Amino acid sequence: MPSQKIPKICLFFEAHQPNRLKPYSFFHIGNDPFYEDDQLNQDILNQVSENCYLPANQLFTKLIEESEGDFCFSMSLSGVLIEQLEHHRPDVLQSFQKLHATGGVELLGETYHHSMDFQLSPVEFARQVKLHEAKIQEHFGVTPTSYRHSEMVYYNELAKFVGQMGYKIMLAEGVPHILGGRSPNHLYRSPTVKSMKVLPRHSSLSDDLSHRFPHKSWEGYPLTPDKYASWCADSGGQILNLFMDYESIGERIPAASGIFEFWEQFPTAWKKRKGQFSQVNELTRHHSKGIYDCHTPTSWAGEEKDLSPWRGNEMQREARQKILLMEDAIKERNDPELLHQWAKMHTSDHFHFMSTKEETAGKTPHDLRPYDTPYDAYIFFMNALSDLQLRLESRGPVNAGKS
Repeated sequence: MPSQKIPKICLFFEAHQPNRLKPYSFFHIGNDPFYEDDQLNQDILNQVSENCYLPANQLFTKLIEESEGDFCFSMSLSGVLIEQLEHHRPDVLQSFQKLHATGGVELLGETYHHSMDFQLSPVEFARQVKLHEAKIQEHFGVTPTSYRHSEMVYYNELAKFVGQMGYKIMLAEGVPHILGGRSPNHLYRSPTVKSMKVLPRHSSLSDDLSHRFPHKSWEGYPLTPDKYASWCADSGGQILNLFMDYESIGERIPAASGIFEFWEQFPTAWKKRKGQFSQVNELTRHHSKGIYDCHTPTSWAGEEKDLSPWRGNEMQREARQKILLMEDAIKERNDPELLHQWAKMHTSDHFHFMSTKEETAGKTPHDLRPYDTPYDAYIFFMNALSDLQLRLESRGPVNAGKS
């Protein structure tokens, strides 16, 4: 197959771990100002670090160096993950820094707290994006120029705002009804900001590798590097966007499945077909194929590709509404501790844990889910917010002492 007919592979990984809440009961309200299960968060971070972050970082550092720049990819590190690494695993943070120092990894922008509240608070959204930029600059010495929103959320209004913040390209889920029969293997643009390019994820080929890979009942099993390279080569178009969780390597998909061996061999299998890899920011130079016109929010979750895993029931909607109603009072108080604690409650995982959708409940491995039921997740979250409200009110009126 001629090389010009083979799409470039744009590979992207998301690395994120939330701050899980402890069983925060009614009796904790007013008596315990710390809401998170720090030991559980540390235990899970250690587990994921040993199973995924450290061995994957080591492998990809080696592959980039050996390829002399031919192998490259983009990734996103959430601010809450970086905070956990700072406190509990500085060695893992250093391994990410070493990986980035190869020059083969582009770091993307996102919201610091991995939140999803642009629609109800553009001001808080912008603050978190800037906060994330500062954290990436602090540890990696770069400022992101490409953007990926939490849970691959995308729609026109959000793309316009992101473009106004200076980003030129944004990732999205390749939703069939938005594509309207077109291939996701092209660069598109936003209808509201002509300079904003859009990269739609190839859902099927991404999920083959990040979800279906270890399942012996899957018709594609076993997935070898050569077989997958042939699928990628046959997918057509300009750009094949493979977007997935970093934790799928070694954590969600265990090492015993052969996932590390797959990744070690895939760059060579792709090179044999004269295929190339590209980072997201390099694709802004390409001409867009057409408009990706998305009026309502989409995500990379489930069959519906919507926001229902985070906003699909009354518990989730009430929790989201309550936290956003506190915004003005929190920010007027100008207390960094309260603001930081409030912002951490925006993390999308808190609302995901409240989901009652069957497909959502089964998405996260049981040992990574901190609560027995979605109702528990809701109760602990709302109790923690009630305590935060009491702490806010205990500081006295906002304008006290002002002349």
